[in-house]
Amino acid sequence: MLKTIIKPKILFILIPIVALFFILRLPHLTLQPIFADEAIYLRWAQVMRAEPTLRFLPLSDGKTPLYMWVVIPFFKFIKDPLFAGRFLSVLSGLFTLLGIFVLGILAFDIKTALWGALLIAITPYIIFFDRMALVDSMLSAFNVWSVDLAILLVQTERVDVAMILGYLLGGAVLTKPPGLFSIISIPLSALATNWRVKSREKKLLKIFSLWMLSIFIALVLYNILRLGPGFDNLTRRNDDYIRSPLSVLSHPLDPFVPHLHDLTDWFTKLLTWPILIFIIAGVFLSFIYKNFKAIYIFTWAIWPILAQMFLLQTFTARYLLPSIPLLLLLGGFSVNKLLESLKIVKWWQISILILILGILPLWFDFLLITNPAKAPLPVEERHGYLEDWTAGYGFPQIAQYLEKQAQFQPVVVGTEGSFGTLPDGLWIYLNRNPNIVVIGGGATISAQLRQAALTHPTYFVANFSRYSEAQPNTNLISSYPKATQPNGYVDKILFYQVFPNQQSKK
Repeated sequence: MLKTIIKPKILFILIPIVALFFILRLPHLTLQPIFADEAIYLRWAQVMRAEPTLRFLPLSDGKTPLYMWVVIPFFKFIKDPLFAGRFLSVLSGLFTLLGIFVLGILAFDIKTALWGALLIAITPYIIFFDRMALVDSMLSAFNVWSVDLAILLVQTERVDVAMILGYLLGGAVLTKPPGLFSIISIPLSALATNWRVKSREKKLLKIFSLWMLSIFIALVLYNILRLGPGFDNLTRRNDDYIRSPLSVLSHPLDPFVPHLHDLTDWFTKLLTWPILIFIIAGVFLSFIYKNFKAIYIFTWAIWPILAQMFLLQTFTARYLLPSIPLLLLLGGFSVNKLLESLKIVKWWQISILILILGILPLWFDFLLITNPAKAPLPVEERHGYLEDWTAGYGFPQIAQYLEKQAQFQPVVVGTEGSFGTLPDGLWIYLNRNPNIVVIGGGATISAQLRQAALTHPTYFVANFSRYSEAQPNTNLISSYPKATQPNGYVDKILFYQVFPNQQSKK
């Protein structure tokens, strides 16, 4: 396979696809406002870097820590913590692209592999989350490479392949608990091998033993988390996200039907219609041609989606991200079949096909890079990432102002939140300044801040939607509007200077 990849003709196409991948991800990487979970993850990583005894800090909130462990070294050579976290997601996306390319070769042919890689490079669904400091792009990369190694395992029946697969599965569950879907999916790889052999029982026994080895390694890696306090939190918060078995049995279509409406909204907008049509065609062609490797890929992709639609109380587009690259490869499969159906393939036919596939996604991508508020995002994604309190605007500018004020004296800044976008989104920029104290709190200016204002310059940062009435003895320094909501309402981040109650505002 390596000889196939390094052929000049293949590299001549693959390298521009990789270049396009970076062109659509790296520019203006911090333009989109920081999201609540991004702020939390990056703040955790900073704390874990500063205090080695807190390397398992995410367990306190029922999260796994691999993403935070990996992002820590990026802080050493990238000054902007948000850029560092998002750059890690871009690199994770690159590994997803390469994994899909390899999977295309393993399951189909080199042409399908190239089409699959191109779709990974241009699809807005992938790009949107590759440009965010969230764990989902890393989980997607682990999932795709787990599919690769699972196919290699049933084809080669080698112990070293089983061990590498185990490490990938372990990486998936250390990245995010839904990585367990990859472990459960391993037996599906039986579809990707030839069972028409004389010693079928012996082959099955050997493959089953290798599966067990991979799963054992993955579970050993997962149990590393027991070294840190709070391991029980990984399951303790299940009720917050997962429906109980009794609820599923009594109301099996609730929330499946509402989630189905979400799914149609996400797929039509984030995949765009041309790519979605080719994905659907690829699924049908997989069964028509009885391509068991393609059926295996589709099954690995679809059953976690269906399971989450039945089980999850909260359902967002990024939860499905690990399945999307696999579906895009099936889209590449149908594109290649369409070209194969032509007697003679000419360059202009390929050009028209690329134009049909790319014009809507590339326009979407351009808006994500230059003006995210103009991008045709699904309603819930737009609300959470651009409009609501979970979106943090102006934090670098506020941090720069505070850094300037703290050059020669201590400064205190309070926030109207104690976890999430505020104060974590602001704190990540002030992490190394000992002269600045950040105090999380409620939606009002506390007595503690008023007291601090007696001796130090004191400030307060809040969302307008939660702090719409200015309190006395404050001075609004600046405000940072968010994206306009469908009803015309515009929330904003407010930045105040605070004075003690007995002192009049200057």
